[in-house]
Amino acid sequence: MDNKIVVTGVKGRMGGTIACLVQEDPALELAGVVEKADRLHGLEKYNCPSAGDLSEILSRTGRCVVIDFTSPEASLDVAAACAANKASAVMGTTGFSSGQLEQLEKLAVETPLFWAPNMSVGINALLKILPDLLKLLGDKYDLELMDIHHKFKKDAPSGTALKLAQVLAAAKGLNLEDYGVFSRKGMIGERGAREIGVQTLRGGDVTGDHTVYFLGPGERIEVTHRAHSRETFAQGAIRAAKWIMGKKSGKLYTMTDLLT
Repeated sequence: MDNKIVVTGVKGRMGGTIACLVQEDPALELAGVVEKADRLHGLEKYNCPSAGDLSEILSRTGRCVVIDFTSPEASLDVAAACAANKASAVMGTTGFSSGQLEQLEKLAVETPLFWAPNMSVGINALLKILPDLLKLLGDKYDLELMDIHHKFKKDAPSGTALKLAQVLAAAKGLNLEDYGVFSRKGMIGERGAREIGVQTLRGGDVTGDHTVYFLGPGERIEVTHRAHSRETFAQGAIRAAKWIMGKKSGKLYTMTDLLT
């Protein structure tokens, strides 16, 4: 089995965590790390090839899995480089537009690609369970979501919050773009019966908290997932990388495929 892993954005919080965990895993080989050209100093500690250009690394490694937690634009470049070099990729990047996801799906026809806005097994279990809870509760419960992350996170709401809201909207037969409410201020009138509120808090060093509120007559249910460390997401990405080794291209794989 091909066990080579390449990590992009290795000086980032997630990239560094993933690279260290790959090195600690006896079943895997850290075959290369990638960082911006002006940030390559100090990468010698990983004892593997490093470069500012992913294609340069891929030309040396042969078949491998690239793990990428960067930005939508950079991740699309990663996917294109993988397609050109017969490599696979696991991406945990958030903030993709619908058009960018379409591009990713097209590239997945050429090479095996895996994408999840949240690599946590717990979050992905909730994505399967929450629609069933919603159906049991019925239409009299209002839906609200809260997303809390550290002050350095660039996108809002988080990709996880959006995915949770999309799944719940679909369970109600709604389109989140039509019924999602992402901020409230002033004299806005009564809450619409079909609104799905998604609110964002940013501050401190919170790794990632997501709470779904089912607000009903005389009671409420709160379902919260808290990530205690980035290793939660890094371990999920490594699990996905092992899973996608040997998979065929043709679709954009997700955590649903891995967990089914």
